[in-house]
Amino acid sequence: MIRTIFPAVTAERLVRIFPVRVYAGHMRKSAVCLCWMAALVAGAQTHPAQTSVAKFPTSEELRLLRTMNAAELSPRGDLALFSVVDSTEDGGRAHVWLTPTDGTAAARQLTFTPGKEKSGESAASWFPNGKAILFLAHRGAQTQLFRLSLSGGEAIPYALTALPLVDDAKLPDAIPAARKAAAAAPKPLPLSLTGYAVSPDGAWLAVWASDPETPGEKAAKDAKADAVRVDHQTHRTRLYLAHLGADGRRTTDAPLAPVNLEGNVSGAWWSPKSDRLVALVEPPNGANDLKPSGEAWLVSTSAASTPVRLVGAPPTLRGPMAWSADSGHLYFAAQTPEDAPPGVEELYALSAAADAQPQRLMPDFDGGLANGRPVALTDGRVVAPVAEGFRLGAVTVAADGAGKPQPVPQTLPILTGLATNFAQTGWLWFAEASDRAPELCFAARLGGDCRLLQTPSLHPVRAMATERVHWQNAGLSIEGLLSVPPEATDRNPVPLIVEVHGGPLGAWEDRYDPWVSFLLGQGWAVLRPNPRGSSGYGWQFAAANKNDLGGEDFADILAGVDAVLKTHPELNGERLALIGYSYGGEMAGFAEGKTNRFRAIVSGAPVIDQFSEYGTERGSWYDRWYYGLPWEHFTDAWRQSPLSRVPAARTPFLLLQGQADVTDPQGQSEEMYRALRQLNVPVEMMLFPREDHGPLARGIFGYPSPEPWHGWEARQRIVAFLQANLAGK
Repeated sequence: MIRTIFPAVTAERLVRIFPVRVYAGHMRKSAVCLCWMAALVAGAQTHPAQTSVAKFPTSEELRLLRTMNAAELSPRGDLALFSVVDSTEDGGRAHVWLTPTDGTAAARQLTFTPGKEKSGESAASWFPNGKAILFLAHRGAQTQLFRLSLSGGEAIPYALTALPLVDDAKLPDAIPAARKAAAAAPKPLPLSLTGYAVSPDGAWLAVWASDPETPGEKAAKDAKADAVRVDHQTHRTRLYLAHLGADGRRTTDAPLAPVNLEGNVSGAWWSPKSDRLVALVEPPNGANDLKPSGEAWLVSTSAASTPVRLVGAPPTLRGPMAWSADSGHLYFAAQTPEDAPPGVEELYALSAAADAQPQRLMPDFDGGLANGRPVALTDGRVVAPVAEGFRLGAVTVAADGAGKPQPVPQTLPILTGLATNFAQTGWLWFAEASDRAPELCFAARLGGDCRLLQTPSLHPVRAMATERVHWQNAGLSIEGLLSVPPEATDRNPVPLIVEVHGGPLGAWEDRYDPWVSFLLGQGWAVLRPNPRGSSGYGWQFAAANKNDLGGEDFADILAGVDAVLKTHPELNGERLALIGYSYGGEMAGFAEGKTNRFRAIVSGAPVIDQFSEYGTERGSWYDRWYYGLPWEHFTDAWRQSPLSRVPAARTPFLLLQGQADVTDPQGQSEEMYRALRQLNVPVEMMLFPREDHGPLARGIFGYPSPEPWHGWEARQRIVAFLQANLAGK
């Protein structure tokens, strides 16, 4: 289990508590069409630059914020696609926008969602000839692939069907109604897509989709014969290839035949020559909880029935993957060979030959590899997204691993989503800082100056530049981000909120953060430390809390509190509170039993008992690295359970928990609530129906959410709880 919310979505680092915090404008639209002509009349304010805002946001104003991500450069380099996610108030749905890269014209919204649909449009990309765009949208019962011509007209879905390969209704123990429905001759069924990729020459479309539900299976479900035999799922996510004509349409509407791959396909990337692709395949039925088991397979368009496994590909590899210009090598992220937590990754190169072995390209890098797309340059270098402390950016490395990684120049501390087109005639990225809202940039060359593109009006909130603070603890140098409201003085010291990130392999970054602005608006300062175990500081720092969760990493945090109180008289050391979500929530549990320094503690989706959590969480491989199998390391697992310290609890405690959380299940919060309540410690718990781990956190911290009021309700309770307990001197 990775105790983060990421994701997202827009996540740049594999294990970090928050996804990319980019916000875009607030615009309501009720149209149900998906058409280019609608874009011509879609009025939307755009901004060439961010403007200052006079006040910090209210809880209601956080419901109005939108996010912006996933930029894609057109084949000619003259246009940029990007995604904007509606505000929580408007349903949190994603839409595709278009803006010219010369920065002189307003951005236009290309797609609109029917009111009954909840997910919007996503995964937009350019058709290789630049005359159309493709995107995914859930319409009716399936997620379909649409093609939208830029010459006008409606978006048209591809007709993608397949004969079902599996039918649980045909099993001997299926109910009679299901077997009766399954007895009919099988018919092609529409596919609900997970992803797609178009070859660079536009001749081939690859899609991956779960096996469709058969009439017999639907009959069983309708009859409520829906018991689940755990880890015996017969359905798979399969890869299909379709041939396309010069106009981008399929040359036939015949049912697709799956590529012969065992397991679930999670991604595919075409070679520059368009004659083959590499597919990432995961084993079915929870095999990755036993050990990492990812595989890479080469699929040729001329011999799709006989894919070839790349046996040298590490089982921890992940996408996206990149091909060299000559189609001879692949570049991808995978786990470092050092003894580090799962998710501490490096950039690897692998020859596209069946028996080749991978080569490490940046083994001595002091930071960490971040989520994002590697890019193979035509000059033999590879661009990799990286995290270095509070900074997110990119480096170039030699394709043979020679020399040191060279940073790609950047003006602001956060550079994410770096992307180019096939010809590499330009570059797009998002740039931001703690006091500067995210902006979409274009440059004609890698590392060039940002040309700010027009994007939907952001409705930015007041933000302040963070102060980077440093301190020492137990032989390590630790750093944090400190934000102080403007009214704080040594004569009027303000309360200090300590906010702990998730992971533990997460990190705070020096980015624009409306949640921090919201806390500043309450008159509170905020300290966000990156204790040992955080990412972005090299593998040894990430591994420094092995078998010591809540130990020296918690001591790092307390040392940071002491350091800022010593140097900042405008902070009131008698009025301290701690907030954390996921591993931050677990750290909040440790704080409850280890110190009485805090007047109030807020814990979101925590781990409280390593034994019960290990047995009920969605995946345990991540936890296993830290303390091993708990029944074999009883003392270690119990020592690293906040519940073990609960007899010493005294501090008022607030729990926030999603009822659909499969990462840190509801029972964890319930254990803490019951223990504190029976010990007469002031405790409150809020449960949020339908919310999983990451979505609840995003809603609380101001990200767009389909749940209209959960984030608002949580923020109201947090503020009331902290105000009540921080009152007085």
